[in-house]
Order: sequence, then C-alpha cells, then structure tokens
Amino acid sequence: MKVLGVLGGMGPAATVAFLARLQALTPATCDEDHIRVLMDMNPQVPNRHRDEPGAKRVLGEMAARLRDMGAEVLAMPCNTAHAHADAIRASGLPFIDMVAETAAEAARGGARRIGVLATPGGDALYATALEALGVEPVRLNIAGRRTFLEAVFQVKSGDVGAGPQGLMRGLAAGLVEAGAEVVIGGCTEVPLLIGVGDVAVPLVDSAEVLAAACVRMCLADIATASDARQG
Repeated sequence: MKVLGVLGGMGPAATVAFLARLQALTPATCDEDHIRVLMDMNPQVPNRHRDEPGAKRVLGEMAARLRDMGAEVLAMPCNTAHAHADAIRASGLPFIDMVAETAAEAARGGARRIGVLATPGGDALYATALEALGVEPVRLNIAGRRTFLEAVFQVKSGDVGAGPQGLMRGLAAGLVEAGAEVVIGGCTEVPLLIGVGDVAVPLVDSAEVLAAACVRMCLADIATASDARQG
C-alpha cells in the first residue's frame, strides 16, 4: 500500500470533505486496510489567482516536505491550484491530476457538451482538458463567474446554507439550459452546496473522482499481488 501525501487547505472544509470521501471509498474491513495519509493542511498558500509565483513556490515546498516525510503519491483537492502542477511534480513523486481524471470521467459516457462549475482559473484548466478529449466545454459567462465566486466565498466563510446552495443550483441549471449534457463540479466547494439530485443531468464531483483515483493508485500493488495469487 502506497502512502498518500495530500496538499490541502485550499480550502479547509473542502479538504476535510475530500478525506471523508477517501475513507468511504477505500475497501476496508478494519483500520489496517485504510490508506496511510500524510497531509499538509495549509490555508496560507498564496492566492492562486493573484500571486501565482508565490503559490507555485509554496506548493513546491509542500510537495517536497510530504516526500521527505514518506509520501509515495501526491494529490491535491484544489482544482485551481493545478495550474501549478509542475512545481508539485518537481518533487519527483507521482501526482494524481484531478482535472485530467475528472474530465475523463465526465466524458466517459459519450457526452459531447460538458458544463463546468469552477473558478476562472479552474474553468480554463477544464476547458483545455475537455477540448483535448474532443468535447465542447459549456462555460459560465462573466456574470456567472461572479456569482460562482460569491457562492464559494460564502462557503469559505462557513456558510453552506440556503443562500449559496441556491446560487450554485441556479448556475448548474443555466449550464444545462445552455446545452450541457453533464456538469462537472470543478471546484471542491461545489459538492458542499449541491449534489446529484440538484442537477437535471449527471453531476461529476471532482473531489470524489480524485478520492477514487487515490484509492486505485495507493492500493494498486495490493490488487496486483492478489490477482497474482488467484492466478
């Protein structure tokens, strides 16, 4: 079983929710079956939009610390910060690409138009990933982006109530009306506000996709050994 290193804190509530998904998705019958996790919960990572050099430097330092602590695989439950993935990969460890994994999962069913609920930075990353798969991204307009950030900042301040929930449901509905056949929750705050029952088309939760990918990678050696014994 590989040791998972998590670059967290962007934001804290979303990181905690990701860890809960990781635990729930791990096939375990006792404590020892679960994945060992080393986490740097760092809410002081510089703003991923306004201070890109600072964010890149700090994320690189976090990745190196996790490696030195014994992590063998890295993951980061923040879509926007994946713009700085090269700094994390400089640690020399495998890094699970949340954006690539989620885009692939969303396109797996054959949808040709996929909506994206994400920050401006995350939206650009998903647009690139979806277009590389031959899929048309359905993106929020300028007003929608402002509303999205309003909802996300309410979550970061501790409000996951009816107000931000309504904002996020409205944005998802707008993407569906614009032709989205699937909607990606491309920000880890999205699933704190809406779930599959709130959207008229399939909703792909990037945090859940990442958690599932972490389980697969960290337990891959165990699965291979089991298959070899059965063979």
